[in-house]
Amino acid sequence: MSPIAWAGRRATCPGTFSVSGPGTLDGVRTQVVTVVGIGADGWPGLPAPSRAALERAEAIVASPRQLSLLPEIIAAERVTLPSPLLPGLAEAIESRAPAALAVLASGDPMFYGIGSTLARLLGAGRIRVLPHPSSVSLAAARLGWPLDDVDVVSLVGRPRELLHPLLQPGRRVLVLVAERTAAADVRALLATRGFGGSPLTLLADLDAPDEVVMTAGGEPHSRLAILAIECRLDAGTRPLPRVPGLPDDAFEHDGQITKREARALALAALAPVPGQLLWDVGAGSGSVGIEWMRAHPASRAIAIEPRAERRARIARNALALGVPGLVIVDGQAPAALAGLPRPDAVFIGGGLTACGLVAGCLEALADGGRLVANAVTLEGERVLADWHGRIGGTLTRLAIDRAGQLGGLTAWRPALPVTQWAAVKAAGQSRPREDT
Repeated sequence: MSPIAWAGRRATCPGTFSVSGPGTLDGVRTQVVTVVGIGADGWPGLPAPSRAALERAEAIVASPRQLSLLPEIIAAERVTLPSPLLPGLAEAIESRAPAALAVLASGDPMFYGIGSTLARLLGAGRIRVLPHPSSVSLAAARLGWPLDDVDVVSLVGRPRELLHPLLQPGRRVLVLVAERTAAADVRALLATRGFGGSPLTLLADLDAPDEVVMTAGGEPHSRLAILAIECRLDAGTRPLPRVPGLPDDAFEHDGQITKREARALALAALAPVPGQLLWDVGAGSGSVGIEWMRAHPASRAIAIEPRAERRARIARNALALGVPGLVIVDGQAPAALAGLPRPDAVFIGGGLTACGLVAGCLEALADGGRLVANAVTLEGERVLADWHGRIGGTLTRLAIDRAGQLGGLTAWRPALPVTQWAAVKAAGQSRPREDT
């Protein structure tokens, strides 16, 4: 799966539908839905409150596998989860109102489960959740791993490249998977990243009579599985940290890249906040947007780049560095910015002298949003100096010298100086009258 390409229009999520308020579906009031977590051990493993909820239910919505775990004494109508899940799930709930309705979920419904979907769909006040131990809790119990010191990622229906940022020396990672070849695929990814010697344990069908806990090989396995990784860095391999300022050679680029030191300082000024959105304008290699997203799994970024070969390069970098959700926009700013979701931060790394670019980015920013722009030319510096004079912020000149060979000796070789302007949008600040 590759990073998402954007056609220049506002996003719509496939399969979504209107939610007009808590506890409503398209404006229709719905009953409270009981969400019951169930394990691979089925009915015998359910506590009394969960059994009672299912015995009272008039309809139970679940996957065929989950429905097969229920005993015949359960008289409720058995409804198979629709595929695709949305909007079919909404229709299944609406069509059975106001009957007593239960939904079965694997393990803890609120941990990568259908409970989270129902909370968004109905509102938290319209669901009652009866959790079961999650597969992650069961895996940690089998391994003796403290959950408060373990990283967890789900690759169920998601790109395996999400694993990349979590591969750090000495860390333990639990990976939720649903493909029968997942163990072999993860082993191959570990080898590619320089963690090929890491012990990998397969935990499948936990709590079922045929539960499996074993060293993972390359053979196919159950779809109800977790992979446990003890990260061990191969000799001679360099880890890639999560903090901003990855080495330039961590990225594929054609020279159009915000260099390591300038990138680290730009990201410090951009101040990544989990869940917030960055526009990386004139993205080049995508380095700033990629490092923004690596700061936290919930961070989002859109890379705007007019050149096709660079967009392809950004996509490869995003996959290799573990942020396949980076959105890539084909177009020249500022025209390409129209219709994009409102950003919390903007980085301008290219095209700074384009008429209306800075003003358009400032107008798009939310109040309190951060804008950082870099320039290496006199023309770009004049733009930044003008904006600094008009609305303030900080103007900084970055000069980096690196030691290099000079004959048989060593001398300093200066890199091109970078001028950085950083500003925070004040509340209520409108588009400036002058447009640069």
